[in-house]
Amino acid sequence: MGASRSPPPSYPPFLDDEEQPPTTTATCKKLSLLHLVFLIYFEVAGGPYGEEAAVGAAGPLFAILGYLIFPFIWSMPEALVTAELATTFPGNGGFVIWAHKAFGPFWGSQMGFWKLLSGVINLASYPVLCIDYLKLIFPIISSGFPRYLAILFLTLFLSFLNYTGLTVVGYTSVCLGVLSLSPFVVLSLASIPKIDAKRWINLGQKGSQKDWRLFFNTLFWNLNFWDNASTLAGEVEQPQKTFPKALFSAGILTCLGYLIPLLATIGATPLDQEQWVDGYFADLALIIAGKWLRIWVEIGAVLSIIGLYEAQMSSCAYQMLGMADIGIVPSSFGARSKRFGTPWIGILVSTLIAVAVSCLNFANIISSVNFLYSLGMLLEFASFLWLRVKLPTACRPYKVPLSGAGLVVMCLVPSIFLVYVMVVANKVVYLVSVLLSLVGVVWYFLMKVCRSRRWIKFTSSDDQILD
Repeated sequence: MGASRSPPPSYPPFLDDEEQPPTTTATCKKLSLLHLVFLIYFEVAGGPYGEEAAVGAAGPLFAILGYLIFPFIWSMPEALVTAELATTFPGNGGFVIWAHKAFGPFWGSQMGFWKLLSGVINLASYPVLCIDYLKLIFPIISSGFPRYLAILFLTLFLSFLNYTGLTVVGYTSVCLGVLSLSPFVVLSLASIPKIDAKRWINLGQKGSQKDWRLFFNTLFWNLNFWDNASTLAGEVEQPQKTFPKALFSAGILTCLGYLIPLLATIGATPLDQEQWVDGYFADLALIIAGKWLRIWVEIGAVLSIIGLYEAQMSSCAYQMLGMADIGIVPSSFGARSKRFGTPWIGILVSTLIAVAVSCLNFANIISSVNFLYSLGMLLEFASFLWLRVKLPTACRPYKVPLSGAGLVVMCLVPSIFLVYVMVVANKVVYLVSVLLSLVGVVWYFLMKVCRSRRWIKFTSSDDQILD
């Protein structure tokens, strides 16, 4: 097949040492701390792009308070859960392994299906967004066949970059992170002489209605996906030490990356609340510094989107590899490139789905997979709490310094918000989400039949994995 199976993770979650399947050693360079910091950064944020809608929805003061407070009630619990479980079970697959260990193979499979589907469909949106920026320079790709061709070419090119190696993606993420943040550093510095602090406490223009649904959704999706990098745990140098440091560093970078440009631009310009929509930072750059900075911000947006794509693709591909390692999907899904050591089947499958979905009007589909992602996060918090009870003596190189009621409260607050996101969904989202969840259930039992009848090869023949 032109690929070899990877060595098992350094921590074998489900198989005893004597049960490990035979492997071919792949020469895969491990991710360093710096690479992991920027991969997590792009999984979560990728820059201030997209936070403008919070001001438009609720006004300057609430937007500032949102980006000050929300990281503590949402991002921090998710990051702490990720730090503990990724260091306890440092294998590719991340949250799939956690649900599997906590509640068994069915819920591990459902977790994998929910998170993978949401990841791959979100992946499809990035080339579309990138083309929406590039069409300002190349009008020919604005519509029709040239647009679809441009989306296809860009998707294939970015996927090939991911195929060339995870360390290449790591170096690329560092470069893209610096380049995409640099115009906001300049924008913030240029804003300083014009800042009027009174603008920070503005509750919004008179007559402007508060759109709390848009406000909370904006905060949610700009500060989400801290756990995605856990699917790369098997590719990280000393994950027990590296993950907590990387999550903390990426958290600081993300919060400052959102807050500083927001404070600077709100303070430097009179409020025109209706203009605060996605992409308004480019207009603010024009107002504050001139056309040259606007162009720089727009270029930064394209670079940020590329970084988001690479980080999301890595997460999806290595999640499939991890699912193959524990027998949730056939072993062929874990095939690695002999040359680059990357999970080429995972990259190929993710790319094909992304290309197919990018040609659709997928507003409701994205809302539906966000619903499924919320289900996955509820399962993730439940897995974290139950593993503390089920495996109290397990070696936890990093352990959240809480116990009992403290852990419940830490997980309960973001869980309430997840339930809110699901409750406000429309009927179409409910219907699509139920249908997609049923597909996940059918997939699990189909794999179980294929395994029992030996129609397809799985990593292990041990019935504990899918029974």
